[in-house]
Amino acid sequence: MNIQPVTSEHFRRSVVAVPPLARRSDLTVCPEQNRRLIRRLEGAGISLLLYGGNAVLHHVRLSEYEQLLEMLETGVGADTTVIPSVGPSWGMMMDQADILRHTSFPTVMVLPRSPMATEAGFQNGFRRFVERAERPAVLYLKDDRSLTVSGAAELVEDGLVSFIKYAIVRPDPADDRFLSELTDRVSPDRICSGIGEQPALIHLTTFHCVGYTSGCVCINPALSQAMLRAIQERDYDRAEQIRRQFEPLEQLRNSIHPVRVLHEAVREAEIAETGPIVPFLSGLAPTQRDSVRTAARRLRDIT
Repeated sequence: MNIQPVTSEHFRRSVVAVPPLARRSDLTVCPEQNRRLIRRLEGAGISLLLYGGNAVLHHVRLSEYEQLLEMLETGVGADTTVIPSVGPSWGMMMDQADILRHTSFPTVMVLPRSPMATEAGFQNGFRRFVERAERPAVLYLKDDRSLTVSGAAELVEDGLVSFIKYAIVRPDPADDRFLSELTDRVSPDRICSGIGEQPALIHLTTFHCVGYTSGCVCINPALSQAMLRAIQERDYDRAEQIRRQFEPLEQLRNSIHPVRVLHEAVREAEIAETGPIVPFLSGLAPTQRDSVRTAARRLRDIT
């Protein structure tokens, strides 16, 4: 595992994959199937892995967290950077900080704060976590009510943030006053588009974000990497063509549930046996599963 701090160069080399977490039928983490998915991603040049919402780390058991981190540390190649997540509750993330202090992960993502928090309180908690974990953290912005632009910028300016994962969904991603103001306060080299391929072209060209995260990269990692290259080479027509190829599966994720659909899609595309999804989530209905299977296999087979 790469243990160097995450820089803009990492994002320029690789899409940030946000995989699901494979579990056995008894809900324990399955190292073999997770490594199978990791090998597929690494084989296509993916060198940034972020385990967060798609891995349902909101509901991870503290008693399994250390074992999970060990699996992620040892299950990747020497050039791959792995970013686990903590939280979202204060008590959970502080206990996780004590475990993380004995690992080599260069950064860790703090999952979006709960409604039982204020902006000043979250800033205080974020700061305390970073101090306890002894490494900067990824700031995950999923709405524009939890933190103001100034609040986010203060955390960056104080050296607490490795990068920002920007995942606020807009009807028109080009019309985003919050992101525009954020990039005025924080260097775009510290901001990663965090909503997959669909807004990535606009986020990287209009707002100059440094890279993008993707869940559907797990289905066709070479195609997602090709989109990143096309954007970097300013071949925007090619990038738009690729974006549209991811759209059918993303539309199912948006209409059903992004995490549940991706969890099933990886299995239905015969990429890895992801197993059951943890409570409090549930699997898909048979008709939904059929639609996901069709879309996932079509995306998988695009060359």
